[in-house]
Amino acid sequence: MEKRSVAFHTLGCKLNFSETSTLSRLLENEGFEKKEFDDKADVYVINTCSVTDNADKECRQLVRRIQRKAPESLVVVTGCYAQLKSKEIAEIEGVDLVLGAAEKFNIAEHLRELTKNDSAKICSCDISEVTGFNTSFSINDRTRTFLKVQDGCDYNCSFCTIPMARGKSRSDNVENVVNNINKIASTGVKEIVLTGVNLGDFGKGPDGNKKHDENFLELVKALEKIEGIERYRISSIEPNLLTNEIIELVANSDKFMPHFHIPLQSGSNTILGLMRRRYKRELYAERVKLIKTLMPHCAIGVDVIVGFPGETDGHFTETFEFLHDLDISYLHVFTYSERPNTLAVEMKEIVPIQVRNERNKKLRNLSYMKMSEHTRRHIGETRKVLFEANSKSGMMEGYTDNYIKINAPYNKDWVNQIVDWRI
Repeated sequence: MEKRSVAFHTLGCKLNFSETSTLSRLLENEGFEKKEFDDKADVYVINTCSVTDNADKECRQLVRRIQRKAPESLVVVTGCYAQLKSKEIAEIEGVDLVLGAAEKFNIAEHLRELTKNDSAKICSCDISEVTGFNTSFSINDRTRTFLKVQDGCDYNCSFCTIPMARGKSRSDNVENVVNNINKIASTGVKEIVLTGVNLGDFGKGPDGNKKHDENFLELVKALEKIEGIERYRISSIEPNLLTNEIIELVANSDKFMPHFHIPLQSGSNTILGLMRRRYKRELYAERVKLIKTLMPHCAIGVDVIVGFPGETDGHFTETFEFLHDLDISYLHVFTYSERPNTLAVEMKEIVPIQVRNERNKKLRNLSYMKMSEHTRRHIGETRKVLFEANSKSGMMEGYTDNYIKINAPYNKDWVNQIVDWRI
């Protein structure tokens, strides 16, 4: 029997990357040959995101691209958008299978019987029925591995669709995570990025009950002791769940990198309240102050949303000035986009799109200034850089422990090596 081929495309977050990599290994174990997405393949899998309106559009564009290139190939759409909008996706010409949150890891089973038809097959269930935790991590895709340790979210921020797309907060357990890291270490990976939807909520069992069996601090302590992995990063952690103990452990650790990514979303307490966030800006400032007191060299990334309903010029100015005065390193700026079935979509005082875009630009400029300042402070220092395999025009890149991007002439001996580098 001729070997079938499969190609993947991932939209969205690091968590999606870890899951795509796992789906790829599942299908390779079933005898599929993995191809690049731009190549011709028998099956194309699109792992979608639902955080912004743009991700929906990208999904449609990708399906159209496949239709032009390989009209006879099977197209499978999974991920958050597939869970939320399965019927809409099924109506896109060229889509053959839509897999919701409960079914994506059964992809091999579904592909055994799938044929090209006029209508798409939908395999999805109500998100309240989704339980269980599927371990996922990326291997062979980059120098660093994204390891999923938590999934779902019990927070109900008024702008967010993720609880509807991924279900209740649930986690792997510490013992399993340690076993997975030992497996990953045996492949020669040097850095692991811990990922989840609400990472700091780690410890709720796979059935999605509210009780914590373990917690994130216990996980971090256990990972410190593992031989073979030299670097860990915490991908993103809510400010109310980033405890002093976690910050202190990272400050005293040789393995956890001095780098936090802490979502803020707004620097105005009024807007934070409308967003149904679980902290005020004062708590956020306290967290940043403690990190910088213990680790002046630490990189701090911030997520922020502009143009949320009710955000006046005054509220935006509060956010801008708050971030301007905070000792942070860079921003991920999101322009608010209306998501169906969220509380925010019902809110009045809509901010015009043009105003949202102007605010986004101002914060992106601020981010550029912050990152330039973060880099400038460390010029002349020698820091450890993990170089990646990609070669672009004879150059390679890597990141310092505190997340400064380094470009250097390509040297094959440096690939996946930690090199002392004078900035």
